[in-house]
Amino acid sequence: MGAAVALPSWYSLRTVSRLRCRVTNGLRDSRNFKSLPTSTTIDQPTEQTGIESTASGRQRVSALVALTILEVLQASDRPFEVFEEEDTSITMPRRLGLSDAVERRIRTYQKETRKGNKISDEEFADLVRLVVKRPDARAIFLECGARLAGKLPRRPGLMPRRLGLALAKRRVRKRLRALFGRRIGGFADGGFILEGRSLLFIQSDSGGDACSLVSGLCSATLSGSIQDPPTISHIACEAREDAYCRWGPQ
Repeated sequence: MGAAVALPSWYSLRTVSRLRCRVTNGLRDSRNFKSLPTSTTIDQPTEQTGIESTASGRQRVSALVALTILEVLQASDRPFEVFEEEDTSITMPRRLGLSDAVERRIRTYQKETRKGNKISDEEFADLVRLVVKRPDARAIFLECGARLAGKLPRRPGLMPRRLGLALAKRRVRKRLRALFGRRIGGFADGGFILEGRSLLFIQSDSGGDACSLVSGLCSATLSGSIQDPPTISHIACEAREDAYCRWGPQ
């Protein structure tokens, strides 16, 4: 098996502005990103350190979750505009989402997703750590959650709001269990309030950004279940020394 591919270096924001290249969120100054820890090297073989090296743990997280994280990462690092004569390998900072290593992992996860395969909690945590180093980490996790909500009705049916909320709760519970292979929290009585303690997200990211994935999934599900849905926010978090994580209307 081939040797590990080194992650690309990052250049300063001045490089982009000087070359008039508009880019999306995700640019970071080289002072904020020197190198990834060995445990998050993307292209390592299984017997070495890297994302694949954690596959020996219990595998119960859907490969679709891993695929979605890397696809959103790639989309976030893709420029809005590139001049026709421009060589982006020279004029653009080489960012992780645009690297060959990420592209190869995306193709691998696409195959794993089609087979219905799973990844371990440790592999999920390694992917989370790739994202939380970025200034746009919360936005990336929100988008991941929205995509992972799955196919929903184009517009909610003309059903009573109370019934629509009950249906949305059921969809969220089932979807989270299907994606992560376990129960993720529980809904409190009354409105749309999801609560949980010591969940996979906070275990993978002690800063709490990964919890935004649940916010995105809940908001997208509500949008397909009721009319005039509220935006679901992460209103309490163990990362902020709250007793538990809570998601609900702000």
